[in-house]
Amino acid sequence: MTPKLVLFDCDGVLVDSEPLTNVILQEDLARHGLHLTREQIMTDFVGGTMRSVGEKARVMGADLAPTWLEDIYARIYARLAEGTPLIPGIEAVLDRLDAAGIPYAVGSNGSQQKMDITLGQHPALMARLKDNIFSAHTHGVAKPEPGLFLLAAERFGLPPEDCAVVDDSPTGCIAARRAGMRGFGFAEHDDGTRLAAEGATVFHAMDQLPGLLGL
Repeated sequence: MTPKLVLFDCDGVLVDSEPLTNVILQEDLARHGLHLTREQIMTDFVGGTMRSVGEKARVMGADLAPTWLEDIYARIYARLAEGTPLIPGIEAVLDRLDAAGIPYAVGSNGSQQKMDITLGQHPALMARLKDNIFSAHTHGVAKPEPGLFLLAAERFGLPPEDCAVVDDSPTGCIAARRAGMRGFGFAEHDDGTRLAAEGATVFHAMDQLPGLLGL
């Protein structure tokens, strides 16, 4: 069934920000005594809030200062501002949704400031999304809890079963399932096993998504 609303994660779905962020995070945690591979960073931290990253890193042995959260945000934002590309094919997906008259929104654990930096580098895309961006920082509820997606559905006056979620993390796919929405897991760099385990329909390239959505 074609959804009546599609909710997109931001990092790793709209913008290719995660590789840039993960390099900084890996280097920063190593400076604080926690040496992890890039794969461990992806598995342990992608999809959560940066606050939860810090909490987990401390449990794992990182000696983080009380100001770590503010410091890491400053480093990441500065790097993203240097240039954050779009995920290939995402604009064509939105074109197909526009042609079908299906609205879309963003539901992200990232801050509004971060999305202003990354999406703001692509004015045409930002213009399509700016009135329908739901940030965990703004609304006080983060994935894997379903509240962010449910808020978006309520904004559009739609029941959860009429909505679809596109996310690249198990956290987002869990939130979709808990919200009662169909989840589509974007696995650009692996086989998507962790996304499928949370009930998501896995795909590997954005040009596959319109067909999966019934467009």
